[in-house]
Amino acid sequence: MRRFTFAGRTCVLTGAAGGIGAALTLELARRRAALVLVDRDAEGLERVAGLARELGGADVSTYVIDLADGKDRGDLAAEVSSRLGGADLLVNNAGVTLSGTFEQNRLEDVDWLLEINLHAVIRMTKAFLPQLLARPGSHLVNVSSLFGLIAPPGQVAYSTSKYAVRGFTEALRHELEPRGVGVTVVHPGGVRTGIALNARLSGPDADGVQAAENRKFHETALTLPPEEAARQIVAAVQSRRPRLVITKEARAADLLARVLPARYWTISQRVARRFQ
Repeated sequence: MRRFTFAGRTCVLTGAAGGIGAALTLELARRRAALVLVDRDAEGLERVAGLARELGGADVSTYVIDLADGKDRGDLAAEVSSRLGGADLLVNNAGVTLSGTFEQNRLEDVDWLLEINLHAVIRMTKAFLPQLLARPGSHLVNVSSLFGLIAPPGQVAYSTSKYAVRGFTEALRHELEPRGVGVTVVHPGGVRTGIALNARLSGPDADGVQAAENRKFHETALTLPPEEAARQIVAAVQSRRPRLVITKEARAADLLARVLPARYWTISQRVARRFQ
């Protein structure tokens, strides 16, 4: 499959108002792609879109959409097809997380997370798949997580969604690559986004333990600039890499989980304590 070229190609991106999504938007704008930006944050979306236009985005349009609403996105796909001829690149990037153990989590919060992290990925992909198949050399990117490779305590709902995105993407790749559509699953680890600070507190937290843990995780574990993550994702799309694990710590955790699938968490905790 030939390398993906961005200039003049139509790129649809969810979660574009902040974090990796915003950084990706600007990377794609520098390559003169036409951008279709989706997020529920109207103010943040317009800010990022303005920056993308200044950088030379061929065409930048925004859609304020809450991916938790359960809609099939057929209307969005139809509009992109009518106005721009169809999508060449779909990046399912939007994601959320919960705080607390599974015992603490409310089922309605778990459903909310799965709707955004998993079902929206499936719905967006289904809606845009006819366009990707119809446009030679198109590409699909689904953003999983380090927690789609390892499953820590306190992240049951999030890991469930991200492992599912991983499996969905890998199986779909085996269907689509023979038909000329590139597919990449991305596993970011430790990227400095607001996902931990914006985590939904699910269950009782009267003493503020969950919120404090989220702040500590944001400050100590999320260190890679989102711009660097975006650069790596764009490079992976361009070279048609099927799998991208971001940060050396995430790659080490991935290797450990594959070598010792039943013991990796115990071992990783022992190693971590040595450096505390």
